[in-house]
Amino acid sequence: MSRTLAYLRSLDPRLPHDVYVLQAGGLLNAFGNGVVLPFLIIYLHNVRGIPLGLAGLAAATQSAVALASGFVAGSLSDRIGPKRVLLAALAVMTVAFALMPLIRTAGEAFAVYVVWGAGSGSFWPSQSSLLAGLSPPERRPGAYALQRLVMNLGVAIGGLVAGLIASVAHPSTFTTLFLINCATFVAYMLVLLRVRAPELHPDRDSGSWRLVWRDRPVVSFALLNATFMAAAIALMVEMLPAFAKNVAGVNEPEIGAVFALDSIGIVLFQLPVVKLMEGRRRMPGLALMGVIWAGAMLAVWAGGAWLTATAAAVVFAAATLVFAFGESLHGAIHAPLAADLAPPQLVGRYLALASLSWQAGWIVGPAIGGFFLQHDPLLLWPFAAAVNLGCAAWALALERRLPPRVRVSPGSGAVVAGTPG
Repeated sequence: MSRTLAYLRSLDPRLPHDVYVLQAGGLLNAFGNGVVLPFLIIYLHNVRGIPLGLAGLAAATQSAVALASGFVAGSLSDRIGPKRVLLAALAVMTVAFALMPLIRTAGEAFAVYVVWGAGSGSFWPSQSSLLAGLSPPERRPGAYALQRLVMNLGVAIGGLVAGLIASVAHPSTFTTLFLINCATFVAYMLVLLRVRAPELHPDRDSGSWRLVWRDRPVVSFALLNATFMAAAIALMVEMLPAFAKNVAGVNEPEIGAVFALDSIGIVLFQLPVVKLMEGRRRMPGLALMGVIWAGAMLAVWAGGAWLTATAAAVVFAAATLVFAFGESLHGAIHAPLAADLAPPQLVGRYLALASLSWQAGWIVGPAIGGFFLQHDPLLLWPFAAAVNLGCAAWALALERRLPPRVRVSPGSGAVVAGTPG
């Protein structure tokens, strides 16, 4: 018992008070995201009759707009502060989801998704920059891990609740989901008012995106992450629910439960994985993540190809938990590494680039995945597995191009950069 308590205490990231307040708001917001994310493609296709290919393109359009707004958000976070940018992003997303129940045609879906993209593209870099500004550098892995944990806890609870509410036979149930999400955006805004704004860097006006693009290893790291997102997380979030519903015959409550398991897995794995990564090389960790994700993709393919709906749901659940362990590796490595690579006056832009790599993946992943689902859904998952294995090799090759000081994850047991660990 005492050893268990000592282990749990060792997982405490020991962060500033404002970080915990920020994460409380993030938990509320994540609950709203979990309520809507598993059912967006299902809403467009099964409720509004929009073809899967166009539904996937709408999701890709949202990410394309987010890509553009993320550049602006990164610059504004450096110049006027990430807290202000985050408040504005939450307000825009509240408007977008308030408009979701009005969608009847593909054109209207694209219009609403454009508004959503303008907000979401600004949300992620400003939130990451705010977290970096509130956390000491040596505590950033724990801060980002806690963010990943609470956001996935909220998504898990939201997904379970949504599975009990959503029904394609009753379109009004989706209106309920969208209004819940709007309420959580407003709640997050109220919590943000209690978080102090970090001091702005005195040389903030001298920064530019040109300096970011000149950092070739950082650009390569962003491209690697974008490919991982397109071939892994974007597919599991956007495509697996529709695949489970329309190919494997899994019902809505089971889809909500499978979606929630991904987040539950991250809640269980994230802090222990951060502890495990202390003093270890980061890029081999990303390579391991790619191998794990490839295995999860093949399990999804097998479940959809050969099993009954009930058995497929069990396989999807198991694959989702395996996938969540890989996501925990990503959470321990990606954002902290991006922050460590950034000069102080460019933190907003570097973290915007890290966030934009997610958005780029969400452009490619749903667009390609939607057409795979429409024309040859079983081919999607082996193809994605192959891409993830290629990304694992890419991560190993990229390590020698990174500065030695960032190759190893910091922590109480950190190994000196450049030495084996």
